[in-house]
Amino acid sequence: MRIVITEFMSLDGVVQAPGAPEEDTDGGFAHGGWTQEFFDPEVVGGAWDEALRAADALLYGRRTWKAMAGAWPERAGDPFADRINALPKYVVSSTLGDELAWNTTRVPGEEAVAHIRKLRESEGGDLLVMGSPSLARTLLHEGLVDELRLMVMPVVLGGGKTIFPDGGAKHTLKLVSTVTSPTGVNVCVYRAADKG
Repeated sequence: MRIVITEFMSLDGVVQAPGAPEEDTDGGFAHGGWTQEFFDPEVVGGAWDEALRAADALLYGRRTWKAMAGAWPERAGDPFADRINALPKYVVSSTLGDELAWNTTRVPGEEAVAHIRKLRESEGGDLLVMGSPSLARTLLHEGLVDELRLMVMPVVLGGGKTIFPDGGAKHTLKLVSTVTSPTGVNVCVYRAADKG
């Protein structure tokens, strides 16, 4: 499986709380819902649809999984919702129990990297990470990311959570494609330079 990270991102690299004001206020973040004015169904929505179509499973951190599991099961009836609801899901967590709804398997936090390496080595399509900045940062740090799909919005947020590791390591990527939406969003697909 390929590990693909898909994120809404500001020009200054922030991925925190793209959907709603109350989504994630950690650190006093006050800009929740910042993507709304830039979302367009054709280019940005199409990028999410494309990523989801290529996925054989979804991988989340605990906070993002809880938000998604609380919202998507009620939205059955459109192709995106039906697809997201049907896919198997993995959630990395040290605090959630093993009996999880929404077609989900828990990956114990202390075993996450080893477990995800095994998933990546198995046969299948993409293992898609949506949101989950702490998990995404760990996967990038560990060299486990095959592709980044970034929807870079024309806004600077001045601080907040990011997916990029800060340990000083260099990670070279190759730009595979870029499309600009009418609202000024650059949808950029990057692959690890050694992945072709």
